[in-house]
Amino acid sequence: MKTLLCVACTLLVLSVSGTAEQKLKNCNEVRTAYSSKGFNVNDVPNKGVNGAPLKVCPQGFSCCTVEMEEKLSQQSHSDMKAPVSRLSTNLQSTFKQKHDHFDKFFRELLVNAELSLDNMFVRTYGMMYMQNAELFKNFFESLTRYYVSGSAAVNLDSMLSDFWADLLERMFRLVNVQYEFSDAYMECVSRHTEQLQPFGDVPRKLRIQLTRAFIAARTFVRGLALMPEVINKVSMVSASPSCVRAAMKMMYCPYCSGQVALKPCQNYCLNVMRGCLANQADLDTEWNNFLDGMLSLAERLEGPFNFESVMDPIDVKISEAIMNMQENSMQVSQKVFQGCGQPKPSMAFRSKRSLKETGFTGRFRPYSPDARPTTAAGTSLDRLTTDVKKKLKHAKKFWSTLPDTVCVGERIAPGDECWNGTAKSRYESVVIGNGLANQVSNPDVDVDITKPNIMIRSQIAALKEMTSRLKAAHSGNDLSTESDDESSGGEESGSGCDSPSCETDRDMYFSTPPNPVKPRVDQVVVGKAPSTGVATHGSMALALCGLALALLAPHLR
Repeated sequence: MKTLLCVACTLLVLSVSGTAEQKLKNCNEVRTAYSSKGFNVNDVPNKGVNGAPLKVCPQGFSCCTVEMEEKLSQQSHSDMKAPVSRLSTNLQSTFKQKHDHFDKFFRELLVNAELSLDNMFVRTYGMMYMQNAELFKNFFESLTRYYVSGSAAVNLDSMLSDFWADLLERMFRLVNVQYEFSDAYMECVSRHTEQLQPFGDVPRKLRIQLTRAFIAARTFVRGLALMPEVINKVSMVSASPSCVRAAMKMMYCPYCSGQVALKPCQNYCLNVMRGCLANQADLDTEWNNFLDGMLSLAERLEGPFNFESVMDPIDVKISEAIMNMQENSMQVSQKVFQGCGQPKPSMAFRSKRSLKETGFTGRFRPYSPDARPTTAAGTSLDRLTTDVKKKLKHAKKFWSTLPDTVCVGERIAPGDECWNGTAKSRYESVVIGNGLANQVSNPDVDVDITKPNIMIRSQIAALKEMTSRLKAAHSGNDLSTESDDESSGGEESGSGCDSPSCETDRDMYFSTPPNPVKPRVDQVVVGKAPSTGVATHGSMALALCGLALALLAPHLR
């Protein structure tokens, strides 16, 4: 009985061996699989070649020639690169889209804020505002230039100081129309702007709000712009010859032995891919640090550095400053006269100026949070940041997990019934770690750990630099030293926020009276873009008119 069983087993083994040998001898399956890759079927021998002088695959009885091996090596390079390229392209496209959304949103907020102020001022107060409109036009142009190019183009602190000094000069002349002021006298007035504090605490608050919000917004957008650049450059790094050789051995050497359906063992695949993507994996540490910086700054954008909550009611904040000046005009004038001297009476002042020229029929109505207009780009900053934070979290460890992402599914065979590099059997080698340093012990790919890829090292440096900018922006500081568009000298722009956490500055938000009404303006100013439907607020011109009327009243009786 035992003898019969042994004979049966022997016959079964010989039968299986004979079947494999028969498949190898006729190479029919290899011819079919080879031609399906787009190669000439005539390259494949009709029968297995004994002692084939192959360079990569095991030598001996084989269905491959040296020419086939070369073509399959090229195919293996493409097959290995395809899933990496697909994953990289998807990630690149995602963050290119997010960058475009944020950039469009911030730019539209700037445009809408200017249109809102301009439309209301022109419609309600006509020539009085239009004669001073360039001050506000220059203000918004400077804010836009700072958003685009940073401190290389605009020193935000200096710009804001100049804006308030210029506004004070114009208002001071208006509230003191009975006097003449020389340029030298007005320079004296400008020098005392901060000391006089004619606009109350609004300039200080607005400076801090604008600086924080603009630094955070533009740094975050620059971070989003960097991501597709890094992904594109890193994904284009070519595989080394030893990597291509290893990929060929893993993917197509089973063809040569007639086992076209045999897939590589998963651990074997991991070692090959970790060897081939060793340089890319070294990007992971700085990549993750960068993403953490982006996530932290996104929290700031949702909270105290919210660009939308600063820009949307900015005209109201300026109007509040104007009204402070209106209320304190007598005290301010007296202080100026004491410090700069008594001005000369104006010879051009005429009491015959009519109420029609100086009067007004409106009444200032401050900004209402309940009447908030439709946000820019059809969305809101909260929605944008909520969405991008999910994508940023998902992108973490992208580079170190690429081999694991590639070596799954139909690309590998589970268990022991898999190709281990030499035969259909268990893969015995230990799976090595990610990164260049670990490849010294890689059993399947020869990697020169002494020669890091220069392109990838440059991207690591770029990520590290941007992470430093993100951390600075998180504290309200701008580390930009050059324009986004062209290299040039620059200077650091401060924020008024020296604390690592700016959460305690609750006074940065402006309160408004209960139940105010925010007027809507539909009139389009000639030469201006049409209103986008954004509701607008009270204006400087209204306060100016009130001041002028109060001062002119004695002369109009």
